[in-house]
Amino acid sequence: MKFAVVAPVAAGVTADPDWMAAFACHLEACGFESIVAVEHAILLTSYNSVYPYDPSGRVGLSADCPIPDPLDLLAFLAAPTERLGLATGVLVLPNHHPVVLAKRAATVDALSGGRLRLCVGVGWLREEIEACGVAFDSRGRRADEQLAVLRALWSDEPRGATHHGEFFGFDHAMCYPKPTAGARLPLHIGGHSPAAARRAGRLGDGFQPLGVSGARLEALLTVMREEAAAAGRDPGQLEISLGHQVTTIDTERAAELAARGADRIVLAMPPLTEIEHAKDVLSACAQRLSLTPCR
Repeated sequence: MKFAVVAPVAAGVTADPDWMAAFACHLEACGFESIVAVEHAILLTSYNSVYPYDPSGRVGLSADCPIPDPLDLLAFLAAPTERLGLATGVLVLPNHHPVVLAKRAATVDALSGGRLRLCVGVGWLREEIEACGVAFDSRGRRADEQLAVLRALWSDEPRGATHHGEFFGFDHAMCYPKPTAGARLPLHIGGHSPAAARRAGRLGDGFQPLGVSGARLEALLTVMREEAAAAGRDPGQLEISLGHQVTTIDTERAAELAARGADRIVLAMPPLTEIEHAKDVLSACAQRLSLTPCR
């Protein structure tokens, strides 16, 4: 089992360089697999969209909460760490042109020695996506094409990549550096909907349905596996990342999530602003899980 930890954006510390460097280094020292960076290009003081992960329908972040760009944050954290995986969770695909995103992601992966995992989603905040110049209702079709563009630009075509679709088009395009794994840089799909499960089955290397449990989770995993099989892919090769809390996870709960199919558990931090307190919480979690400290 792999254990990842989400950077504690709600604490308002993720733009503090000293805090985040110490946090990432402690994650690595404790034996956690990766750090996960969330994304919002903007938040709004007033919005009509419904946040799907809370009964209130409101996101639990103030509009002025500092949320660094996830790839820039991960590039920064690659420097003081050596082995820690660097993941987005999730990067909002409609906010990004895939040609530029292919270059940025490949750069982070190459300079970090192949440590990037790109978990992407289509987003829920209509006002944010429309502010980025994208039609909210076409973001699903656009996402499928974006994934194809990323794979094409990361591949090693001697004459360059060519793509002509509904939203994007180019001929003989060369994009270097390549990710360490080339076109197989891990692309996971985040989301809680059947559409996300289908996209993971058809196009992803993994599925991250955080905030979902019970029968609903089982239904989504079934959809993912059926879609993968229909596309001629091996469902067993797709990684499943499920969520829990840093403060309550233990070996018993981890075993329960493993029984539901989890290959990785993505752990949410409490909103702690004192780095020493946060490090103590991580150390206690690592001890409960019997993680092997890095030497």
